[in-house]
Amino acid sequence: MNAPTRLPTVSVLAVDAGAVAARLRELAAMPGLDVQQGDPARARQADTVLLHAADRAALAALAARPGLAELAHDRPVVVALAEHDDEAEAELLRLGVEALVADGDSAEIARALRHAFVRKQVERMSRTAYATDLATGLPHQAQLLEHMTQLIALREREPAPLVLIVLRVDGVAQAAARLGGEAANVLRRKVAVRLRGGLRASDVVASLGPDLFAVMLGRVDMVGDGDGVAAKLLRALEQPFILAGQPCSLSAAFGLASYPAHGKQAAQLLARASAQAGMVGTVGDDGVGAVPSSFTVLGGAANDEER
Repeated sequence: MNAPTRLPTVSVLAVDAGAVAARLRELAAMPGLDVQQGDPARARQADTVLLHAADRAALAALAARPGLAELAHDRPVVVALAEHDDEAEAELLRLGVEALVADGDSAEIARALRHAFVRKQVERMSRTAYATDLATGLPHQAQLLEHMTQLIALREREPAPLVLIVLRVDGVAQAAARLGGEAANVLRRKVAVRLRGGLRASDVVASLGPDLFAVMLGRVDMVGDGDGVAAKLLRALEQPFILAGQPCSLSAAFGLASYPAHGKQAAQLLARASAQAGMVGTVGDDGVGAVPSSFTVLGGAANDEER
């Protein structure tokens, strides 16, 4: 007979739970749970977050709590409630709370915490699989918009410019016609490597299509800094790539949109930058850029030699 599978310990952060100290002691004594009390700022240190509502008023206050949607997006949230309120409970679920459980049975609360942790893990794996361009390993449009939406919400509280650059790369289709689809995928991966090599770790590179890439600069000192970064990326792409032992040259153009100057919605910024990337122009104040033939390569590109 096989031994039962040992479940991993789930760390739980109990927020504003002083009124249920006895309940927390019961939960902490249960196998598989590591329960600590603390502030929501510590949520990233825990696997799950437990909130408590002692009555209907407290439940309604939770539903109106600033930052709850962001917290629930980042970590599974379980609410233990003493009284029901259909309207408040519906709002909590809409904000992303994983589970609502009656505050009367520690075993049920523990089960809800474990289940919420597992569901969030499955959700993250599904989201990653759905939101990744398999050819390049980069996030694609859905994931980019999600990143931008989260960052814009943060910028509402901590004002700072956010810049989105969309790059249209010409030459990928020609490589596919000449060398085949897999060669074109290799070329797109090489483009991704060069783009990443010219950015900070905090910046996001995404794939929007066979010849479209996006770069999100999460924080810049001035909106004009985006033009400089875009020009740097264009110069990196100008250096020929080696594909199937043959040199392959690309040209590129970019469009640029910034928050909040050009909009406060992720989709709005993406639409603007994408439209401009489809135009023909040179680097300028209108946010449209292209690689002219006089550009010279400054420094080496990231290591994208054929592997």
